[in-house]
Amino acid sequence: MSTTRILCAGFGGQGALLIGKLVAQAGMMEGKHVTWLPSYGPEMRGGTANVMTVVSDRPVGSPIFTKMDVLVALNQPSQDKFAPRVKAGGLILSNASLCTPPSEKAQDVKYISVPLTEIAERIGNVKAGNMVAVGALVELTGVVGPETVKHDLTEMLEKKNPKLLEQNLAAMDRGAEFAREHQA
Repeated sequence: MSTTRILCAGFGGQGALLIGKLVAQAGMMEGKHVTWLPSYGPEMRGGTANVMTVVSDRPVGSPIFTKMDVLVALNQPSQDKFAPRVKAGGLILSNASLCTPPSEKAQDVKYISVPLTEIAERIGNVKAGNMVAVGALVELTGVVGPETVKHDLTEMLEKKNPKLLEQNLAAMDRGAEFAREHQA
């Protein structure tokens, strides 16, 4: 039996909530049990935002957790605040564009630093950093299938904004590629 607790955190407007939502929706589409619990400050853009997402092959007792298997830290304050709560054997996926590696890494936590902003800029949409993170997250954890996330994203954007869809799919691919090449 498998349960993965993921916390995505960053400034409002960075897309942390969307990362969690896409993973939860993909899990649901794959027949898994999921919860998605967003939290954000009253400022929204520029304020703090985080989301707790649980994906499991059994019913989820609570959407709230204190320890996580995976932290996606989109900014330094989020990494500083939540990194100590990553379980042994867990993963910290950090935005190298805005975060510095912790001075003291936990011995039993995997730390992957991905230049989300730089990769998104090369794709032509600096706001696609969160999609780079989704690609890396799915590649590193296998919590959901990448094709399921891409299918969901396609349904969401295909008619509304085909160019944005193309950029987001490319961002996911680049994130997965970076993760494959830089896994410890």
